[in-house]
Amino acid sequence: MMLALRIVLLTVLVLYLSIVAYMYLQQRQIQYHPSRTAPSPQSVGLSGVSDERITTPDGETIAVWYAAASPGKPTILFLHGNAGEIGTRGERFSFYRSQGFGVLFVSYRGYGASTGNITEAGLITDALSAYEFLIGKGVAPQQIAVVGESLGTGVAVQLAAQRKVGAMALEAPYTATVDVGAEIYPWLPVRLLMKDTFKSRDFIGRVTAPLLVQHGDADTIIPVAHGRALFAMANEPKQLVIIPGLGHDAIAAPETWVREVRFFTQHIPVQ
Repeated sequence: MMLALRIVLLTVLVLYLSIVAYMYLQQRQIQYHPSRTAPSPQSVGLSGVSDERITTPDGETIAVWYAAASPGKPTILFLHGNAGEIGTRGERFSFYRSQGFGVLFVSYRGYGASTGNITEAGLITDALSAYEFLIGKGVAPQQIAVVGESLGTGVAVQLAAQRKVGAMALEAPYTATVDVGAEIYPWLPVRLLMKDTFKSRDFIGRVTAPLLVQHGDADTIIPVAHGRALFAMANEPKQLVIIPGLGHDAIAAPETWVREVRFFTQHIPVQ
């Protein structure tokens, strides 16, 4: 009986360790879901948009779509979520532009037409490179409005913690991706194994720009408790919008984008 029990326990242990090893080795494939179709702006219905490339300090080539702002208007630096690429977000680009805002959409390394492998450090480098691209275009730091979508909220927070921006909007943010992972996989040692942890909770206190947080109260991918917690850690001025009845799809709701434009117009003075 004891021998049989030991065999069962050993089998369970080997199976568990095999699962842990698999999750460790495949974690970035689980965390990121890039598209590589790389359509042109024109093919998704956009006109007058420049399809450009940025060379990062570590030698990668990052694809961006850029349109300059109308006189006096801010420029939105948009950092997308973990799936797709900028080519899947043409409607959002078109909306921001229709409001007279300048727009810069960034396909991170490993997404769309961008080169490289996806890592947290790499995505932060891409965001910083995009910021410097705007500075090179003559956009003043206080005229840059950063928007982070889902995974991109962690990129946005680290960018705004390191560079001066006019304002920031976060859609369905998290305290840290490692916190979300630990909630999804409570039976795994996520906090020991996760490589790209995006600890926004460690950076949000360094952000001094006006902050808008929007989160659907029915979000099952990044629970609204994360948005509330990160908001509580943030500096003033700040605004929290909890969207009733919407889940993670709140990030794709035009009303979400409208509130961002309104917030940026309120907090970034016309130049």
